[in-house]
Amino acid sequence: MTSIFRTAMGADFERLHPQLQRRFSVGLASGEACTGRGVMDRIWHGRGWVKPFLALGGTRHILVPRQGRNVPFTIENVPYTDTFGRESVTFVRTFDLPGRACRFDAQMVLGPQGDHVLDYLGTHQHLASDLHFCAEPDGSLLIRSGEHRFREGPVDVRVPELIGGQAEVRESFDESAGCFRIRVRVVNRYVGPLFGYEGSFAASYADVGVVGVRPGLRPVREEARA
Repeated sequence: MTSIFRTAMGADFERLHPQLQRRFSVGLASGEACTGRGVMDRIWHGRGWVKPFLALGGTRHILVPRQGRNVPFTIENVPYTDTFGRESVTFVRTFDLPGRACRFDAQMVLGPQGDHVLDYLGTHQHLASDLHFCAEPDGSLLIRSGEHRFREGPVDVRVPELIGGQAEVRESFDESAGCFRIRVRVVNRYVGPLFGYEGSFAASYADVGVVGVRPGLRPVREEARA
């Protein structure tokens, strides 16, 4: 048994920097949870018309509806078994913006074919996206999103490219600074950049059997459909 990320990447996983290998080995097999704490140098938005959509998403912890610089940041990666018996890993990001913190929640499970990761977004997992992981020549990790789907009750539809966004995440380990660096961009192919953030963080690890899954990390509703 191995982590969902190692399974999805196969031999490519071994090309990641050792610190990234450890971070993405978080899972039920390793028994480790990971918490990253640092600062986002910048959280940005695209053109003004995207703000109402980000604000709506923010009500369910999908994307971040506010901008900022030098924002304290926490990411919590904790493995657990979800309602449907699947190994799931939390990707709960908290941005400590002035006045009120904002969260961007995701839960990741292994895709049905084992060759990609399925990313459920938000408190109610209304949005799901296929994620494809690959190692870059310098040992960094590149994650690109694929198809997006919206699920609510009997509704199960593909999100059209006209209104959807493609995410690109680059995560690396900076040897000289001893920290992880991350850059996230969400872009619509027709209207351009929608949202993103970039910064750095340090990681610490804990025995998930001891710390467990704290209240509020798991979603309010879990989605069975892949």
